This record gives sequence, C-alpha cells and structure tokens, in this order.
Amino acid sequence: MVPHLTTALNGPLLSLEKSMLGAMPKIEHWFRTQWLEHAAPFYASVDLRNSGFKLAPVDTNLFPGGFNNLNPEFLHLSVQAAMVAVEKVCPEAHRLLIIPENHTRNTYYLHNVVELANILKQAGMHIRIGSISPEITVPTRFETQGGQTLLLEPVVRVGNRIKLPQSSIDGVTLDEFDSCAILLNNDLSGGIPEILKDLEQDLIPPLYAGWSTRRKSQHFSAYNRVASEFAQLIGIDEWLLNPYFDTCGEIDFNARTGEECLAAKVELLLEKIRLKYAEYGVTQEPFVIVKADAGTYGMGIMTVKSPDDVRALNRKTRNKMSVVKEGLEVSEVIIQEGVYTFESINDAVAEPVVYMMDHFVIGGFYRVHTGRGVDENLNAPGSHFVPLAFEKPCTLPDCAGAPDAAPNRFYAYGVVARLALLAAAIELQEQNPLNQ
Repeated sequence: MVPHLTTALNGPLLSLEKSMLGAMPKIEHWFRTQWLEHAAPFYASVDLRNSGFKLAPVDTNLFPGGFNNLNPEFLHLSVQAAMVAVEKVCPEAHRLLIIPENHTRNTYYLHNVVELANILKQAGMHIRIGSISPEITVPTRFETQGGQTLLLEPVVRVGNRIKLPQSSIDGVTLDEFDSCAILLNNDLSGGIPEILKDLEQDLIPPLYAGWSTRRKSQHFSAYNRVASEFAQLIGIDEWLLNPYFDTCGEIDFNARTGEECLAAKVELLLEKIRLKYAEYGVTQEPFVIVKADAGTYGMGIMTVKSPDDVRALNRKTRNKMSVVKEGLEVSEVIIQEGVYTFESINDAVAEPVVYMMDHFVIGGFYRVHTGRGVDENLNAPGSHFVPLAFEKPCTLPDCAGAPDAAPNRFYAYGVVARLALLAAAIELQEQNPLNQ
C-alpha cells in the first residue's frame, strides 16, 4: 500500500529523499558510529509528519503501545531485533516480566501487550505479565480486542526484587516467577510507584524515562543536536527535518497565569516559521502545536495560528489543556512548530508512526483520522490505524528506483525515525543519575 502523497511527489521532499538515497552508505556508517557511543532504548515509536516540503518527528514514545497495529508480515524483524535488545540488557536472561499500564478496560491496549509478549516469546524468552494495579489482587484473565486472552498476575516485592508469587487460576498452579529483567510498558505518568524504586533487577526502560521525570523539550533539545550533525553530513538544511520549538513554564490554564508569556513565544515562533516558508515558497499558513511538556495519549494538545488564539481560549479548551493522563496537572508546555500532514488514506488525514526495537526499524502504521484536518493532532479519539505494508523492509531502499517508490519513501521515514531514536538515546544518557 502506497498512500496518496498529494505534495510529496512533486515538491522538495523528493530532493530530500534523493539526498538520503545518494548518501545511504554514509548515513548507515554514521548511524553505526552513533550506536557505538549511545545505547539505543529497548524500544520506541516515533510520530512523523510529512508535509511534502518537510519530513519531521513530532513525538517520540519510549513506552510504545501499538504493537497490535504492526503488519504481521514483518514479525521476523521484531523477533530478530528483540533478540539483540535482550542480549544487551541481560545476556543470560531467559525470563522477562512485563509490567503494563493499569488501564485494563482498554482492550486495544491489552491486545498490544499480547503482541509484545508474543514477539519476546519468539525471541526465546519465558514471558509473564505482572500488574502493579491495586485492582489486580489475584491472577485475572482479560479478553483483548481481537479475541485473545491475557493473564495478568499481581506482583509482590521481596527485598529489592519484584516477582510473581506462586498462585493458581482455574485449578492450574502458576509457579513463582523471578526474572532477570523487567520490561515496563507503563509510562509512569502518575509518578513512580514505590514498588518499582531501588530494584536490583534491570528495569527497561529506566524509571527516569517515564513521564514523571521526562520532558519533551529535553528530547527535542537532543534532537536539535542530532539533526544539525546529520544535516551537515548529507548537506541539507536542518529545518527540512527539524521542527522549531520553545517552552513556557509556570503556566496555569484555568487561572490564566502565564498566558502572556505563552502568547509572546507563540508569536516569535510563528514569525520564524513564516521566514522559512517564504524562503521555500510555502504558501500554507504557519501554525504551532501547544502541548504538555510531559505526557502522552494525545491529551493536552491544541493547534494555534495566532497569539490571539492563546488569549481567547474558552473554558472548555482551558480545562482540556490543564490536565493530562492520570490527572497530571499541566504547568509546563512545549510550543512546537506545526508540521502539516499531506498524506491521506481513503480521503482521511494520515501520519506515519514508525516502531523500533534496539536500533532497528521493525515496522509501523498510519494513524488515520476522518474528523481531523491537515494541521491538527491525529492522536485523538476517533483515530484508527492502517499497518504500513512495506513492499520491502524500510531499511532496504531501491537506489535505482524512483524516489517516490514505496521502499524509498519508507527508507526516508526510517532514517528520520532513527534520528529521533538517537536523540532519545542521548536524552536518556544525559538524564541518567549516574552521569550527573
């Protein structure tokens, strides 16, 4: 499936893709040297936006929750990458405990946990799913979207380890489970639970990767450095793959404090974008996305085209912007250059999401929303997902083919997603308490 790219087929993005294809050996060598210096996160997903004149990451998730949306034909890529990722964390591991999010009512998310467990099982691991939710006090089966069954077991802490105690369900005894490493598929938006603190087992990703401590602005600061070096490497304008951003702290949407600071920074950023649009002959209206500096699930996000939009927020929008997942109050926001998406599937607006494990691209999907525009956040209720059906793995471009051939377009996606992954690796390295 090659989506209809209304501007990418005849705009500067073809030039960007040609630059990447022409520099492919140089790019892959550069990535190899980077991974020698920086440890890739265990897994990640990156939201991209393709506006034809620009291809850029707009969000990087270190606790990806959409493994159920990946194309099953590329399962072997996931399994091979998982083998490498596990060997790096705990080479002798044969048991791995997954700790998912607490929201057991989201059957799509539970399907994601099943698929993630399947990948790791096929990589040769013994997998069990342990819950830290206070609601899970005994082993409990849940049915997922798609009809699979997921068994969640309550974890217990014994000294500086967490494990699954011996228990039973439906007359079947479940042995005690003590794992070498613990894989978090829980982004810790509500803070770091006591049961996970000061463990001797390897926690992947580390606790400081969660939204209780992580900030999007830290990630994009690291991405600024990565994009700058990469742009120099292949001789392009860094802006073609890097969205401008700024931050505003000490904001309270309900009390309307910090509003003028936000409006002023929006105005400055819009002016920077206008200058770039003029340089490249882009006729669209510049916009920015204002979103919580910490948090996920598409909450606390709005599109802004003028500083007056900030000053004129109605009560409903202020309420929406003031709280994100787990009831976390928003006091810091990132103001990010809005990147149009001119990709569409069946006349609905779409954006690619690329999944990686260790430093390998393992697949992705299109997030599609029939009720949103080309300048809006698509990670919202009403979105659906279309697996990326790569004609070839996106790490294998067709150098002799047209730049808009599917493998080449997807190679470009894979390159930019890996740039964001590298930024996440640097971000985690700098946030590691042992390095401070």
